Amino acid sequence: MAHFILDCSQNISPSLQEKGTLEQINLVANETGLFDEADIKVRINPYPKYSVANKDQDFIHVFAHINKGRTTKQKAHLSKQVVAKLVELFPDVTNIAMNVSGFDKATYCNKTML
Repeated sequence: MAHFILDCSQNISPSLQEKGTLEQINLVANETGLFDEADIKVRINPYPKYSVANKDQDFIHVFAHINKGRTTKQKAHLSKQVVAKLVELFPDVTNIAMNVSGFDKATYCNKTML
């Protein structure tokens, strides 16, 4: 299971959609070999109000939530690949970052598990 949630400034939200960003992040995540493609989910949350270093600067920050069990090296590689793709797609956005956190499979539940 892998959830990629892209928080971003609203100014660049239309560009994220137009450039096929959801598909690109899905592709990059799949290419790492860490997930089954059917388990990758990508979402975008645009923010109309935000502050970066106390300024009105555009940003993209990806929060990845994945099942535990990946090594630090694997998670770091995932972060670097996703950020590199976003930098390629959005070279004018200065603030692009990502972090990866693991969730406990024992506490995860979805509709099919009921």
